[in-house]
Amino acid sequence: MTATPIRPTTRSAGFGGTVAAEWTKLWSVRSTWWTLLAAVLVTAATAGQLAIYAANANTNDDPADDRGIVTVGSIVIGSMELTQYAVLALGLLVVTSEFTSGTIRTTLQCTPSRGRVLLAKAVVTAAVTFPFGLLLGGVGTLVAGPVLGEWGSAPVAGTLRDLLAVSAYLALVGVLALGLGAALRSAVLSLIVLVATLMIVPLSLQEPDITLLNRIADGFPGVAGGHFMAGDTEPYRAAWGLLLLAGWAVAALVLGRAALRRRDA
Repeated sequence: MTATPIRPTTRSAGFGGTVAAEWTKLWSVRSTWWTLLAAVLVTAATAGQLAIYAANANTNDDPADDRGIVTVGSIVIGSMELTQYAVLALGLLVVTSEFTSGTIRTTLQCTPSRGRVLLAKAVVTAAVTFPFGLLLGGVGTLVAGPVLGEWGSAPVAGTLRDLLAVSAYLALVGVLALGLGAALRSAVLSLIVLVATLMIVPLSLQEPDITLLNRIADGFPGVAGGHFMAGDTEPYRAAWGLLLLAGWAVAALVLGRAALRRRDA
């Protein structure tokens, strides 16, 4: 009688076991901690710089650039333009580091379902980046408030709404990065595509200030997320911005799952 080879599997543990495994892997590498630290430092530096600009605009000799009282939340939202790239790096590292090291083979042997693996990674990414976004928002608030001084305002309800919006935005762009990383398998290539999608292409479309091109740009994830965080009502309501961004994140996951099923690890 020929013995049947035994494969390692987490099927018996279910989806929760897969999530637990991904959670452990994420926190067991130094790059996670360095990336989170970088995000905190970038948020503090950017929020402080934006607050200085806002305060100086109100006190210089040129009345044309006076901004008046600005909310601390708006400064925090503005700082996400740079901070988001540290979060994108985290989302990419969740999956691309496994392709680089070859450990993705072990992961897929333990959990043969590509969809389950990718969904577990998405859950872990969102579970880390959402509360971390609240922490970053708190750091930005603590830095920007004193710098703005009399030119700053921090209404409790409005500031809390801004911090929650920042957290939701970072969670979704983190999942977007994860899905794209699974599809492209290269951290460098994925980051280039993300920078182009979030910033370069929309800015290029907006530069001529043509209505049609502006409307197209409004459909890109970075612009949609910006409308959501700012609570805009034009060109669409903030909720639509959130839905557009979520749609991009889901589309990236679908693309990543298709790539995992089509190609061997």
